[in-house]
Amino acid sequence: MPTTLNEQQETIRKFRSIANFPTVIGAIDCTHIRVKKVNADGGQLYINRKGFSSINVQVVCDADLKIMDIVTRWRGSVHDSRIFRECRLKQRFEAGAFSGILLGDSGYPCTPYLFTPLLNPTTPQEERYNRSHIRTRNTVERCFGLWKQRFRCLLRGMFGDIETAKKTIVACAVLHNMAIDMREDVFSGERDSIEQYSSEPIVQRYIAPSIRGNIRRRQFIETHFQ
Repeated sequence: MPTTLNEQQETIRKFRSIANFPTVIGAIDCTHIRVKKVNADGGQLYINRKGFSSINVQVVCDADLKIMDIVTRWRGSVHDSRIFRECRLKQRFEAGAFSGILLGDSGYPCTPYLFTPLLNPTTPQEERYNRSHIRTRNTVERCFGLWKQRFRCLLRGMFGDIETAKKTIVACAVLHNMAIDMREDVFSGERDSIEQYSSEPIVQRYIAPSIRGNIRRRQFIETHFQ
């Protein structure tokens, strides 16, 4: 994650250039990486809502599709909101380590530092907020698409032991960032599949916003989307 004020301001500037959504420092989401069936005790906890064994991987990316933060320790049955609730990054936001906010989907609760879409927008301002939010947050979906096209093992699945799978996922994230820094492109024939992946609808159980988060989001809309 960007640490200095200059780094944070540059990240915010790049996100704002997408759809004029201010103060965004990262887009957050989770993606399931398939693993082989776990037969040990607790193996059923790796089975996700789609019925296959996986690790639920949390990622925060920037506007350049680089992975700034990654969590790979959770089994496939664990909900996205719990992963964020118990991660170190949430503690850093609550401690005031960052000057910006995260954007997430409705699978997360709306908090003062993580904004989600409005479930039922009723005013032009709220509709503008939702449109800008969706376009800006889509960055993390594009990041997943590019990451998985670069490293097909993330698409096919990991079939070694669980600990090796976790380390491999992190290594792929590091190499993905290096490839972006070096401007290494994926093969041209793969671009269509990246766009297809990023446009797939993500179904999440709606999580009600916190009171403080709801108030902060309302103030934000009134300030920036009039």
